[in-house]
Amino acid sequence: MVVKVYGPLRAACPQRVMACLLEKDVEFEIVHVDLDAGEHKRPDFLLRQPFGQVPAIEDDDLKLFESRAIMRYYAAKYEDRGPNLLGNSLEERAVVDQWIEVEAHNFNDLVYNLVLQLVILPRMGKHGDLALVHSCEQKLGKVFDIYEQRLSYSNYLAGDSFTLADLTHLPGIRYLVNDAGMGHLVAQRKHVKPWWEAISNRSASKKLTKLAS
Repeated sequence: MVVKVYGPLRAACPQRVMACLLEKDVEFEIVHVDLDAGEHKRPDFLLRQPFGQVPAIEDDDLKLFESRAIMRYYAAKYEDRGPNLLGNSLEERAVVDQWIEVEAHNFNDLVYNLVLQLVILPRMGKHGDLALVHSCEQKLGKVFDIYEQRLSYSNYLAGDSFTLADLTHLPGIRYLVNDAGMGHLVAQRKHVKPWWEAISNRSASKKLTKLAS
């Protein structure tokens, strides 16, 4: 059965799921959810995602929401297909999970606020909060400094192989670089820059970019 991914193509969290499915060569279809029209808050969608957020998936009898949970599920379900995105040992998997948590709790909200203030609100004809932008930029710079230190002795965040720890960052950094004018946060860091180039130039990542454009 084809996996149904509910959410807009250009939204970061659905893209996190799509990136994983593309890495694992899992067939899927996008069921568009119009956020501007409030479709994610309608009763029929709340049956799939009670918090009214995207994405949600349907895979035969399975219904699941929360993008990081979904990508973990497919990385495990298709562990023997394509790249191993989970790690090869219990210890490696713990490190992968650690950096997924870092992305969720130390990285994602800062990126979201930057994109909201610099991209989304202006598209709606509203002014972004430049003070908040400055604050988030400074905080995110410190996060990238930690990534820089980590990547100075490993090619990827969880070690020498590409995993979910890296994949989960793809949508957010793409928006920073391509839409929010924050590419300097990546380009000015010696080890972060080649890491970003490596993960964004993967075949699955390029397919996602083409799909979402």
